[in-house]
Amino acid sequence: MGYREKYEKWLSFADESTKKELLSIKNDEKEIEDRFYKDLAFGTGGLRGIMGAGSNRMNKYTVGKATYGLANYLKSKFGGEIKVAVAYDSRNNSPFFAETASHIFANCGIKVFLFDTLVPVPVLSFTTAYLKCNAGVMITASHNPKEYNGYKVYDERGCQFCTQDAKNAIGFINKIEDFTSIPFGGENTENITMIGKEVLAEFINQVKKQSLYEEKSDLKIVYTPLHGTGNIPVRTVLEGMDVTVVKEQELPDGNFSTVRSPNPEEKDALNLAIERAKEIGADLVLGTDPDCDRVGIAVKDKNGEYVLFTGNQTGALLVKFVLDMKKDKLNERSTLVKTIVTSELGADIARRRGLIIEETLTGFKYIGDKINKYEDSGKQEFVIGYEESYGYLVGTHARDKDAVVSSMLICQMAAWYKNHGKTLIDGLNDIYAEYGYYLDNLDYFILKGKDGAEKINSLMTVFRERGRDIFDGIEKVIDYSTGIGDMPKENVLKFIWGDGSWIAVRPSGTEPKIKVYYSIRDKSRENAHTRLAAIKKIIDDTVNK
Repeated sequence: MGYREKYEKWLSFADESTKKELLSIKNDEKEIEDRFYKDLAFGTGGLRGIMGAGSNRMNKYTVGKATYGLANYLKSKFGGEIKVAVAYDSRNNSPFFAETASHIFANCGIKVFLFDTLVPVPVLSFTTAYLKCNAGVMITASHNPKEYNGYKVYDERGCQFCTQDAKNAIGFINKIEDFTSIPFGGENTENITMIGKEVLAEFINQVKKQSLYEEKSDLKIVYTPLHGTGNIPVRTVLEGMDVTVVKEQELPDGNFSTVRSPNPEEKDALNLAIERAKEIGADLVLGTDPDCDRVGIAVKDKNGEYVLFTGNQTGALLVKFVLDMKKDKLNERSTLVKTIVTSELGADIARRRGLIIEETLTGFKYIGDKINKYEDSGKQEFVIGYEESYGYLVGTHARDKDAVVSSMLICQMAAWYKNHGKTLIDGLNDIYAEYGYYLDNLDYFILKGKDGAEKINSLMTVFRERGRDIFDGIEKVIDYSTGIGDMPKENVLKFIWGDGSWIAVRPSGTEPKIKVYYSIRDKSRENAHTRLAAIKKIIDDTVNK
């Protein structure tokens, strides 16, 4: 069916508000094509897309189709009573999508535990296992721009759906072709139980069990939840510390009106927090994204300026801190898990302390899946997992990255350093002195719509076929689309030099972007930056051609 036919079909069954939106674009052929040239894909983690009417958008109908298909899959997989936990973040329409999903589950005879307020992703991950649910659904688009929302699905242990579960669920979702068959009605509420404070309190208790350093310190912290879900949980685990919250960003706001992007990976996301830190002379700036699974930091240097840390730098510091504090509890089964696009620095620190190092594809669901496997086999013991995109997990209370526990440990780590007369910058420089200098960076190129998707595909073909010619001195190329080890096949290319420096190229799974990851290793900072600039120019020239 062509995009025009799909547009006309939607006009035939849509409710009045959806129909009104669709009629408003009836003379915009390009817009109609973009909204209907494909169905919003249910990938390995669920749905994510721009909100609006159309098959390639997040709306009542695409959420309904995913939920009805998921309900049918769960009924085919499990016998007896089926239970699902549903939560949402601070984005526009998140409560509506959560209620829509809950009513569909309830109408399918599934018992629903629905949060009565917004909560972080790790809370939903924890809740799914804590309440012995068969699955969990989180309405969130993480750190994406305000136009986006999403639908993440978790298994009975609180891990995002991995390959097999996702494949099975997609099969059931794709069988639904008639949107009028979806049981949207909101009359059946007897299968819906509202939850909130008690479950959140138990999550906080589990997070606090990961505490590693509670000595008093005069460390001063500025924290921003970036209009998201972190405000209450993060402030609760930081009780007893000197924490100032950025008032303008304290309350939920789906428009994220004070930032260009609510993503702590972006340099300007912490601008307001840094301004506040300068006013009060804070040592540390902390910012969590809207669904509070990522955390970014800035640290005051000796000149009173604030230095933004990359996810790799924070990760390496956390690895050292956690392993130093837990040194008496480590054993031959202790394991660190990182993704294939994460720097080797944290892994090098862990190797020197005797840990097993395992790698996964990009996506924290794969780290969560490793935790499940370690628990099943008993052969390995999870200590810490992290990815370069500001996501960390210590403890097994969740099976997704957790900015609540990460914020607590980062602040404890900064307090430890301050009590020893140092900053986190000093700590990082100590690591470089011991392990060598690592320069990590991320580039992305936004290529929207059907034409953009085609360009991303062609660029991956160019890098795949000509990568060794494009980059001088490459010693090894890893093409993850062929299947490496026990990893699922993924459209990622990694080019590795003999000194351990590398770059990786991959299309984003959630946005119209192609991402390029850089990790340059050199004894000299100056040389590392020169090399990075040269490689970036090659990438820019290749993309622009």
